[in-house]
Amino acid sequence: MKNKLIILLVVLSVASVTHSYSQQTVRTRNTLGLYGGITQFDIKTDNFITKSGQGWIGGLTASVELPHKWYTVSYNIQLTENRLGIMAKPTLLEAPEEVDFTMLTAQVAFLVHVKVVKEYVTIDLGPMIQYNGDLEVKNKDQENYIIENYSRVTAKDIYKISPFNVNGAIGVSAGFPSFKLRGQYMYGFTNILNQLNNENFAGETNKSKFKGNQSMLALTAIITF
Repeated sequence: MKNKLIILLVVLSVASVTHSYSQQTVRTRNTLGLYGGITQFDIKTDNFITKSGQGWIGGLTASVELPHKWYTVSYNIQLTENRLGIMAKPTLLEAPEEVDFTMLTAQVAFLVHVKVVKEYVTIDLGPMIQYNGDLEVKNKDQENYIIENYSRVTAKDIYKISPFNVNGAIGVSAGFPSFKLRGQYMYGFTNILNQLNNENFAGETNKSKFKGNQSMLALTAIITF
């Protein structure tokens, strides 16, 4: 799964850069950038008791600079490994504990950068399309733990989350043309747990519909050239 996401990231990067440089017939200035940083990820849901976890993010940005406009635009391709905790218990009679999960994602974002202080400080916002892998239990010894709020659903049962999701991103970038720091918040508009509603958990008494929206904070450093 990780190899597929990396291949997808490379293909989308090439396509994005090609499209960006096709804009050179217009009086613009194009730049490329590399960035990386850390993330804080969670899934906002009433079905599970979750705890946000730290992960990493890395990607490529292709910007179309518009010197005489109040904004610029960029295409961003990124790969993230997200982590979160979900409360579960070894048996129904034992106290719940945190089970760590990981999820690998590839994201494509189109951002508009509103100039607050010329190109030095911008407000960044735009849509994002995401392809993600399964929700994987980090510690295999905890795969059969029973998810809190349920009597039959185990940690390994909730791996099959929705693979395609649509997010919105908003943040602030500050620095110089060649180096910037960016703080960004991403929220999932689609139900990332929707595919779990197609599963049949035999004997489960909790029939609540699975519904959740991802929430992610990212702090990155960007080098452009």
